[in-house]
Amino acid sequence: MARLLDPAERAQMPEGWHLGEDGKAIKRAYCFNDFTEAFAFMTRVALLAEVADHHPDWSNSYNRVEISLSTHSAGGLTSKDYALANAISAISPH
Repeated sequence: MARLLDPAERAQMPEGWHLGEDGKAIKRAYCFNDFTEAFAFMTRVALLAEVADHHPDWSNSYNRVEISLSTHSAGGLTSKDYALANAISAISPH
């Protein structure tokens, strides 16, 4: 099982992400020009998630994508969340 991040590790928040209200997830919202761009981004994220074997909680409404990352089996944030957040940020046009 993945190890929960300690406070010093949690302080190294991936750029553009913020801590969720419960303190057990990191979140980020993306806004695109239209649904097609949003869905294309989600497809790229899905491929990253499959490779990482770590899947986001997310939602899509037209041109908006909201992503939440948490390692549910560990009960909070692990290095898997930060690694996937950084990978998502790297493919984001924003």
